[in-house]
Amino acid sequence: MSFLSETLSRVKPSPTIAMTAKAAELKAAGRDVIGLSAGEPDFDTPQNIKDAAVAAIAAGKTKYTAPDGIPELKQAVCDKMKRDHGLNYTPAQVSVGTGGKQTLYNALMATLNPGDEVVIPAPYWVSYPDMVLLAGGTPVIAQTSLQTNFKLTADQLEAAITPKTKWFIFNSPSNPTGAGYSKAELKALTDVLMRHPHVWVMTDDMYEHLAYDGFEFCTPAQVEPALYERTLTCNGVSKAYAMTGWRIGYAAGPEKLIAAMRKVQSQSTSNPCSVSQWAAVEALNGTQAFLAPNNVTFKRRRDLVVSMLSEIEGISCPVPEGAFYVYPSIAGLIGKTTPAGKLIETDEDFATALLEEADVAVVFGAAFGLSPNFRVSYATSDAALEEACRRIQSFCASLT
Repeated sequence: MSFLSETLSRVKPSPTIAMTAKAAELKAAGRDVIGLSAGEPDFDTPQNIKDAAVAAIAAGKTKYTAPDGIPELKQAVCDKMKRDHGLNYTPAQVSVGTGGKQTLYNALMATLNPGDEVVIPAPYWVSYPDMVLLAGGTPVIAQTSLQTNFKLTADQLEAAITPKTKWFIFNSPSNPTGAGYSKAELKALTDVLMRHPHVWVMTDDMYEHLAYDGFEFCTPAQVEPALYERTLTCNGVSKAYAMTGWRIGYAAGPEKLIAAMRKVQSQSTSNPCSVSQWAAVEALNGTQAFLAPNNVTFKRRRDLVVSMLSEIEGISCPVPEGAFYVYPSIAGLIGKTTPAGKLIETDEDFATALLEEADVAVVFGAAFGLSPNFRVSYATSDAALEEACRRIQSFCASLT
């Protein structure tokens, strides 16, 4: 009999974290590694948010809070939902967790039974399927394609839904592709969901503020108000506010579901960091003036990376609408050999060789459920991106 849980054997460690760790090891050994694997802005947390945290510490706001968030932060979430999306929530309909990942995980733990299915478009954020498996459910992967810029079509969603489907997980702009769904594209999906009243929607809006070229973000319950009662709208302060380490995520949805999520959290982590919660209050309620200039920087970096990668024979790199990732296809490089004699049979082979032979860390596409591709995070300096892309160009040119 194994000491470890059988459930644990069904899941794998995060490949993005593994690649970032491997790159750090090589860097520590003296290699000049450029890391493009971590989904983390290089900007510092805005000063007003840091000041709010310092003020909270000075005021002694360092005790336990309610398990799923202080009233002030829940109200700030309600105000944000109304301001940005026209959605009305009360604090009783809001859950605050230790990062966006916990709110998603709590919802799955609170609702899934063995045999329940969760539809997940691929490519997907690496944690979605594994969280479903940990919660006892069955991930149903709906494959997208380069031809649709990695966006799920209404027909693909319809084909993936069965009587066992409990959730549809939706992420726009997407990690790993940066693809953003227009209102019309999202309406086509919500029309399908309206025909299947047993399916709930879990929407991950973490990258909503990171949008370019006039792309207008919208969220499912905003596009189809009739889905309000079966939608969990999830978000957080990690990406747009450069607060990855503060670990604050939140979700708004039906009160019964939020209560169930609170029960899960009360018996696992209990409350998120009190100081981080007060910082998040300021993030949501305070000035948003830094978002636009940050997006100008991100767009410039996106255009740099897309331009340089598109020059490479064998690589196809679509232009994403948002987030800070690109997801190039390497279909034209499969079957080639590296200067060190390694045959590239998969995108994992490509990413491994790129790190070992060119000192550039990216994440292979199979980790996100769609190959042959790789993910580049352009949330780093222009100089690092330009040098990394030059190395990728040289590496690909050296393949035979």
